[in-house]
Amino acid sequence: MPDYSIIVPVYNSKDSLGELFSRIDLTLERPGFSFRVIFVDDGSTDQSWEVISGIRQQHPAKVTAIRLARNFGQHNATLCGIAQADGDYIITIDDDLQNPPEEIPRLIAAMKEEDADLVYGIYNRKQHSMMRNMGSAIIRGSSKRLFSTKGQGSSFRLMKSSLAKNLLNHQINFVYIDELFNWYTSHISFALVEHHKPPYRKSNYSPRSLFRMISNLVIYYTAVPLKLMVYGGLISSIISFIVGVAFIYRKVVSDVPLGFTALIVAILFSTSIILLSLGVIGEYLSRIYAVQNRKPPFAIREMI
Repeated sequence: MPDYSIIVPVYNSKDSLGELFSRIDLTLERPGFSFRVIFVDDGSTDQSWEVISGIRQQHPAKVTAIRLARNFGQHNATLCGIAQADGDYIITIDDDLQNPPEEIPRLIAAMKEEDADLVYGIYNRKQHSMMRNMGSAIIRGSSKRLFSTKGQGSSFRLMKSSLAKNLLNHQINFVYIDELFNWYTSHISFALVEHHKPPYRKSNYSPRSLFRMISNLVIYYTAVPLKLMVYGGLISSIISFIVGVAFIYRKVVSDVPLGFTALIVAILFSTSIILLSLGVIGEYLSRIYAVQNRKPPFAIREMI
C-alpha cells in the first residue's frame, strides 16, 4: 500500500496532465514517499483519456486510470477516486496546475504539526477570474452560515484515509464533499500555499454551473427554503389579515365599497404565495425522488 493516494479529477486537461504527474513524482519521490496517482476522467471531450492511458503505460506502479461514463462533476469524480484509493492518506488536487504539486509537503507538515484529520491548502490571493472568485466567495460564505463551517477551503486537500472512506456511505447523486467532511470531523487545519494561473486553459466553471452548485447545495443539504416558505407564509398571512381588517373598518365606518381592485389584489397576492410554496415543495420532492431512486454518484466506464 502506498503512503499517499493522489486523486486528480480530470476534465479537458490533456495539455497539463503530463507535467502534473512529473511534478508530483518529483515532489514525493525526493523525501522517499510511496504514492499512487488516481486520474479520474470526468467525461472529457478532448484527448485527456488517451494522455492518461499513456501515463499509465509508462508508470503502471504509480498510476490508476479511471474513465467515467459521463460528466458527473468534480466532487463526484473525487468521490470515485476515494472509492479506489488505498493509501494511508489521500490528497486531492486539480488538473490544471493552479495548485502546484510542490506545495504538497506544506499540507503534510501541517497535518503532522496539528494532528488534524483534514488539511486544506488556502491562498492569499486566488488567480481566478473575478466571476469565479465571486462565485467561490458566495459558496464559502453560504457554507459558513448554513453549516457552521470555518468558511475556508479548497479542492487542494490532504486527509486521512479513514475520514475519506466515510463519504462512501452517502448514496446521493449530488455530492458536496466539504460539507460531508464537516459532518464527520472538526479536526480541520489549514496551510497557506501558492495559487497560480492555469497555464493551459481557462476554468471550466461558468456562472451557470456555479449557480447550479449553490442551488443544489442549499436544497440537498439544508431546509432553508422550507423555513423561508413557513416564515413567508406567516408574514403574508399577518399582512393579509391586517389589510382585511382595514377594509372591513373602512366599510363599517365610512361605508366605502370594498371594490374590485382590493379583491383582485388579495387574490393575486395569496395565489402568488401559494405558487411559490408549491414550487419549493416541488423542488424538494424532485430531490427526494432522485435519492429514493438510489442513483449512484458516479459510473465507471473503464478502469486501468
